[in-house]
Amino acid sequence: MAELSRRRKYLILAICCCSLLMVSIDGTIVNVALPSIQRDLHASVSGLQWIIDAYILVLASLLMLSGSMADRIGRRRASLTGLTLFTLGSLLCSVAPGLGWLIAFRALQAVGGSMLNPVAMSIITNVFTDPRERARAIGVWGGVIGVGLSAGPVLGGALVGSIGWRSIFWLNVPVGVIAFICTVIFTPESKAPRARRIDPAGQVLIALLLAGSTYAIIESARSGWDSPLILAVSAVAVAAAAGLIWYEPRRVDPLIDLRFFRSAPFSGATAVAVFAFAGLGGFLFLNTIYLQEVRGFSALHAGLCTVPMAAMTLVFAPYSGRLVGTGRARTSLMVAGVALATGPALLLTLTADSSIWRLLIAYMIFGIGFGLVNPPITNAAVSGMPRAQAGVAASVASTSRQIGQSLGVAVTGSIVTSRLHGTVAHGFAAASHAGWWVLVGCGLGVLTVGTVTTGPWARRTAEQAVARLDPPALVGTS
Repeated sequence: MAELSRRRKYLILAICCCSLLMVSIDGTIVNVALPSIQRDLHASVSGLQWIIDAYILVLASLLMLSGSMADRIGRRRASLTGLTLFTLGSLLCSVAPGLGWLIAFRALQAVGGSMLNPVAMSIITNVFTDPRERARAIGVWGGVIGVGLSAGPVLGGALVGSIGWRSIFWLNVPVGVIAFICTVIFTPESKAPRARRIDPAGQVLIALLLAGSTYAIIESARSGWDSPLILAVSAVAVAAAAGLIWYEPRRVDPLIDLRFFRSAPFSGATAVAVFAFAGLGGFLFLNTIYLQEVRGFSALHAGLCTVPMAAMTLVFAPYSGRLVGTGRARTSLMVAGVALATGPALLLTLTADSSIWRLLIAYMIFGIGFGLVNPPITNAAVSGMPRAQAGVAASVASTSRQIGQSLGVAVTGSIVTSRLHGTVAHGFAAASHAGWWVLVGCGLGVLTVGTVTTGPWARRTAEQAVARLDPPALVGTS
């Protein structure tokens, strides 16, 4: 690909961020609409979990396949296909006649979404070849993820409160069309120098692992862990994990190159992404139900309550990008971990009439942590990796985010449901205490893993792992 001007590079970055913003907002905008969807479509609590997790599961299952396919067939082509499917899926969601249809159309959205996040990150990695310049671009990118995910509940509350829950999906249609046109005009095509072979067995194993584990977690609250179906599904997930570990290293072109994980920063970024996004998924899920079902707030009022979180994410995400660009990713991760644990800790004794100021302070602190955590994750995932595998490397980080968010909703939802006695309005606050403890643990996980995997020892493992991968094709470390 020919060298591009600085202006053209940042225009491409803006286009990629536009696609990412659409997917990121969609990942959380639905949360605030759940009570309205429940009343309109007569959904159970587990049904509400599947509205969120069907999207996340399909997205997570296909991210690595989409990343490797984009490296193979062309990143711009993959991005255009993703925009088309995501926009179409959004339009269909807005007219879904029932719960089953809505879940199915959310899955179609996710197929398109899987082609946007890692593919756009791969485009950015190939456009910004200078390590320091790339780190700044990734900082912007990570900030957009945080802003999109945090702004979703606010925007969703405004739309649901004024127009109705179906309007949250209309928003994606004009944005998708604009992003499609801009991609055609301004984004150059790029491919990996050598086309990697498709790995259908690896893809099936990943899908079985993610779907099986999430199904078991969500449905165990209703069926029990000793249910024959839950035990069978759990066994399938364990077998799929074992199959991946055995099979992937034996392929010439594996879907997941396990050598990536010999890099402590890369492995750390993967684990931090799971912890951070599990915290986000659980935090938004519990707060949505608490604010609307326990406190009786409207969707708009509930969305406005999360403004402090969105505002802090908006402020601290770019600041984190600057820290990463100057080699201080460890500082960003450590402060993020403390904040992500402190926010839920303030809600450990939540009651039906807790002070609204206590809630707002918790949201603000959580938003600071979430704003600081994203840029270090993305930078550690792609820095130093072979440019030919940029799509795959980026998709591992993206998959980790989606797995974390899915697990956050599944685990906290199941724990709270199993402890809920009586109606949601009267028993949810007390039942949620165990869920907040889980989220405190997620924040401490970010702190611990982030600290351990960003020191001198970790950097040495990264250099050794990169040397084993593809020395002539390195993009450089930062």
